[in-house]
Amino acid sequence: MATAADMDAMRRAITLAARGLGSTSPNPVVGCVITDAAGQPVGEGFHQRAGGPHAEIHALRAAGERARGGTAYVTLEPCNHTGRTGPCSQALVDAGIARVVYAVADPNPQATGGADTLRAAGAEVVCGLLGEEAEAGNIAWLTAVRLGRPYVLWKYAATLDGRIAAADGTSRWISSPESRADVHRLRAEADAVVVGSGTARADDPHLAVRGIEGITQPLRVVLDTRAAILSTARVLDDAAPTLVAVAEDADARHLPGVDLARLSADERGIGVHALLTELYARGVRSVLLEGGPTLAGSFIAAGAVDKVVGYLAPVLLGAGRTALADAGISTLTEALRLDVIETVRFGPDLRITATVPKGA
Repeated sequence: MATAADMDAMRRAITLAARGLGSTSPNPVVGCVITDAAGQPVGEGFHQRAGGPHAEIHALRAAGERARGGTAYVTLEPCNHTGRTGPCSQALVDAGIARVVYAVADPNPQATGGADTLRAAGAEVVCGLLGEEAEAGNIAWLTAVRLGRPYVLWKYAATLDGRIAAADGTSRWISSPESRADVHRLRAEADAVVVGSGTARADDPHLAVRGIEGITQPLRVVLDTRAAILSTARVLDDAAPTLVAVAEDADARHLPGVDLARLSADERGIGVHALLTELYARGVRSVLLEGGPTLAGSFIAAGAVDKVVGYLAPVLLGAGRTALADAGISTLTEALRLDVIETVRFGPDLRITATVPKGA
């Protein structure tokens, strides 16, 4: 039976893990809290960047000898493999940790088995404490490992009647400054930001994160089958890395020095899953989809959207482009019904966050 102290320590570990969002890919975000034999907190840490020490190592270094006979609270099962860093399960054993409580089992076949190593060394091991909370904080990485593709969050801003632009094409600014600032937070937490060629031409977006210090800029991705993007596009500057995904036979001679992914395409263009497979191979585990209604419809139709974040402004237009184009849904019984998990006010706007049910 978990005690109140156990719950408090794990919640602190979950909070710590969130500090690594946007900086650890292709690794997970992980937090760790260590208490001594008397139950007093003596060390804590989180995984800060890929290739750097894991959360457990940071916490053990902070705890020192006080860790011996104590308890380690970790949001993810301690790893059991040697990559760029050593196995955390063995580090906990070597430090004399007597009890390990972790929230979520590691689904990565290369890293799992840490719990068995700890038990074999005589440590008490408890799994599942605040598992749902920890999984929610690490959902992008967990989804990517389980499905073999990046986790996709589709973000859009619209009027209350679902328009993303007026009839004349004007769209700046439907949402408030507060909502737009929150979008930069979403970008900072993602490995890649994706738009289509239509958005790249119409809006000339920059897509880099602004207003947040010390972050790793996400990869800016333009899905552009025919390589129609202009060489002067803002997304091609050096503020952040950029990848342009084009068809294998696209003429991209006007884009010297641009990182190109040449992918197979048909009459409809490059497929969503071909793009996601390429991004996954490049270490991308989470995608923020910021494209227009056509690209969003393609992702929905492909079953490749995991979460939706919509910023609804108290504005009415009555005409203009809608947030979502054809998504392969022709009747109400086929509608994709989402699970709303949060509603928050940002200035005058309402941000609605919803997840796509598993199997939908």
